[in-house]
Amino acid sequence: MTTKDFLKKSKGQKTFLEHEVKGLLKDMGLSVPAGVFLPKNTQLSALSSQLSALAYPLVVKVSSSKITSKTDVKGIRLRIGNENELKDAIAELLMIKDAEGVLAEEMAPDGLEVIIGGIIDKQFGPVVMFGLGGVFVELYKDVAFALAPMKEKDALWLIEQIKGYKLIEGYRGKPAVDKDALIKALLAVSEIIASGDVEEIDLNPVSLYPHGAMVLDAKMELKLRVSG
Repeated sequence: MTTKDFLKKSKGQKTFLEHEVKGLLKDMGLSVPAGVFLPKNTQLSALSSQLSALAYPLVVKVSSSKITSKTDVKGIRLRIGNENELKDAIAELLMIKDAEGVLAEEMAPDGLEVIIGGIIDKQFGPVVMFGLGGVFVELYKDVAFALAPMKEKDALWLIEQIKGYKLIEGYRGKPAVDKDALIKALLAVSEIIASGDVEEIDLNPVSLYPHGAMVLDAKMELKLRVSG
């Protein structure tokens, strides 16, 4: 599915829930955790059938178009190990103000976390941002920018601009990550932000592995409302 096709189905939405953005990314060939979105009116008694395909441990997150930071509202529960813990976590998260539902996902393995984003800059137009995640972006602001749309060589150039590039290549016994999977994610964000309809997209974090990459969280906001 292209960005244009996705937006035509949005029926005038301006912001999207996490599972909706991940659906677009999955259609574009990116990997996302196996998960199930549970709307606010979900009956807890029906959880077993809805979540039977997921393997514990799970992560459960509040979903809302009005909540900008799940962490700020304590809207994430990690390492959910069984159905009783799951029911308790869902009940707690649905009590958060503006909650529209919850997203239950299989927990992804630890990897090298990076941030990939896209914005419309007032001066330069569509821009892609890339940087290391976690404390690296918070403390060191280790990010780089490139104009969109990008080609593969542009994505590779962008990756090489950050100070922590050695971690991508493998450092002090740590294996190199899958650079091709990272480039694929960068080009997907480039395509989305260059569409002209999206104001901002934020994949944070994306977990990189020696083989593959996985988008763990995603947000997207439209520049203008798109008619169906």
